[in-house]
Amino acid sequence: MKLRSGLLIGTAFIAGLALAPASDVLLHRFGSGLGITHAVAAEASGTGTYQMLSLFGDVFERVKADYVTPVNDQSMIENAINGMLAGLDPHSGFMNAQQYRDMQAQTDGAFGGLGLEVTQQDGFIKVISPIDGTPASRANIKPNDLIIEINGKSVEGLPLDKAVDEMRGPPGSSIALTIKQPDKPKPVVMTLKREVINVPSVHSALYGNVGYIRLSVFSENADQGIRDAITKLKAESHGHIHGYILDLRNNPGGLLDQAVAVANDFMNSGEIVSTRARHPEDSQVWSAKPDGDIVGDAPMVVLINPGSASASEIVSGALQDNRRAIIMGERSFGKGSVQTVIPLPDNTAMRLTTARYFTPSGRSIQDLGITPDIKVAETDKSSDAMQPLRESDLQHAMQNPNSKSLPPLPPRTDLPAIAKTIPNKPPANWPKFDASKPSTDFQLQEAIKVVDAMPDNKSASN
Repeated sequence: MKLRSGLLIGTAFIAGLALAPASDVLLHRFGSGLGITHAVAAEASGTGTYQMLSLFGDVFERVKADYVTPVNDQSMIENAINGMLAGLDPHSGFMNAQQYRDMQAQTDGAFGGLGLEVTQQDGFIKVISPIDGTPASRANIKPNDLIIEINGKSVEGLPLDKAVDEMRGPPGSSIALTIKQPDKPKPVVMTLKREVINVPSVHSALYGNVGYIRLSVFSENADQGIRDAITKLKAESHGHIHGYILDLRNNPGGLLDQAVAVANDFMNSGEIVSTRARHPEDSQVWSAKPDGDIVGDAPMVVLINPGSASASEIVSGALQDNRRAIIMGERSFGKGSVQTVIPLPDNTAMRLTTARYFTPSGRSIQDLGITPDIKVAETDKSSDAMQPLRESDLQHAMQNPNSKSLPPLPPRTDLPAIAKTIPNKPPANWPKFDASKPSTDFQLQEAIKVVDAMPDNKSASN
């Protein structure tokens, strides 16, 4: 495994992954140490700063001397560092050696745990999304479910990283989660077996002459997985694919370079994403490479929902702004900040928010998310209890920097006529969703209709 530091655009924590967010990583190399600038060092020399550091030392010594039970020095220091970072925003934080190793395993596409993307809300652990093919997914744990107990012990008030640690364990070992689901009156206890999670990055299927590609996470093999899936679909269809559906629902993010590469798989030109940092020289822009579109400008729909975050929003925002694809589903999570992973001594690391990212039109999606061109809900049920968790619901979430100053995108004039007939939610008698039965997936079925109705492009490489 290659050690790295990089830019992260994450959402929350992966159960079994020790404090590591599912995140978009742009590889960077840093020199030794933290590289504190002279300006920052000068600021730190102010009398007020020294007084506060002295206060910290006094509190540390008093806790060490008088707390009811002996306290580990390392634990106190790590908690203090994490408190300093976590108080900035939901995505900055400290990673001890184990947590840092687990984060690296996640970005490689394999890690131990349950496969749950979680965050903290109202003192409990709230599910953002399960990862396809994992114990959590097979147990039918869903977004918005609350984890209120782990092995019979309440998680109320338990720090998120500690709760995540509780959910980790040796592969094959059992864990009992008490789950409160929004649509059920009483909590249920689910017993799951931990396992090494080899994230199934890409799944594909052929529906008539529409190629379907499900990308569950932007791990290191995401781009290659997309390319392999397209090759497979072309072979299965004998070269007769009219268009494609890229399913990014409940995709919590991943590596930023993979998000750029996946977007470029469907683009020949145009900007993909930009990041704007505190220091202008650290800002960057990524653009599509010529002849990058490996499907030849074939008709395309992208499916998103509130579990689509960070890298998923980069890709859907790029394809939407460049009018390369029609975005369908529900508004995405709204994660628009960038974290730098900085290695620290003793194989630890910190995540620090260092920039925001913007779609090609200059939109920051922080708090706002990507709004679909065609809005289609997953179910016909809606209530306050079932409102999806989004970035704006997290503690210390940053505000959108330009939501009031930037005009919205002009309305699309290239939608097929069928778009006006697509219902915004399933009919009341629609069968209950079953992941093993595509016919029960209302959003998917409507997306197939839209792709079928989109005009063919003779340049499509079928």
